[in-house]
Amino acid sequence: MNKTKPFNIPKRLVWDAYKLIKVNKGSAGVDRESITDFEQNLSKNLYKLWNRLSSGTYFPLPVKGVAIPKKQGGQRMLGVPTVSDRIAQMVVKLAFEPYVEPHFKEDSYGYRPNKSALDAVGITRQRCWQFDWVLEFDIRGLFDNIDHEMLMKAVRRHTDNKWVILYIERWLKVPMQVADGTMINRGLGTPQGGVITPRTQLTLLAIQGNNMLHIYLFINRVNFYFFYE
Repeated sequence: MNKTKPFNIPKRLVWDAYKLIKVNKGSAGVDRESITDFEQNLSKNLYKLWNRLSSGTYFPLPVKGVAIPKKQGGQRMLGVPTVSDRIAQMVVKLAFEPYVEPHFKEDSYGYRPNKSALDAVGITRQRCWQFDWVLEFDIRGLFDNIDHEMLMKAVRRHTDNKWVILYIERWLKVPMQVADGTMINRGLGTPQGGVITPRTQLTLLAIQGNNMLHIYLFINRVNFYFFYE
């Protein structure tokens, strides 16, 4: 007798997520499995992932810490998930994004569907003829210090989907493994380099949940226009 899965996640959703991850490419995570490796047993790997997601037994592996240099000096640490975890994140993104998207402001461009940095540049060029000022902020360490409780409160504000909430919370808590094998536990921040937590999507959602500011992200950096209401 087949037992009903606790979470109703269509297999098609996992397949669509895989296709998007394949297009985006990306490097291997801590398991050193590339997309090409994953595809050697594609059907089995996708079924295993769907089964775990649907049954609630999916737990992500640590993200791989990769340091990349910043133009202004110093380093930014990316957290690269495994291929399987990136597909799982895309599954959640596809399910969650339609509920979040209507709440973003028209002038928010970062990691938005059907919007790009070029669109932001275009509208900025138009407004240069209307305004003779610009206010630019670079919030140091913003994504490294996002409060998990505040972020999850914002997520729950926009969805009551139990598996979406469950897996976002697990991804936030997953440790980072650096080059020497050391595991770094994270109580704050969102790992840059994943699918579900790019530098804007959940972070902006969390900040907007405070009902204090409208935040408009213009280009693919942490540059914001702030307008108090």
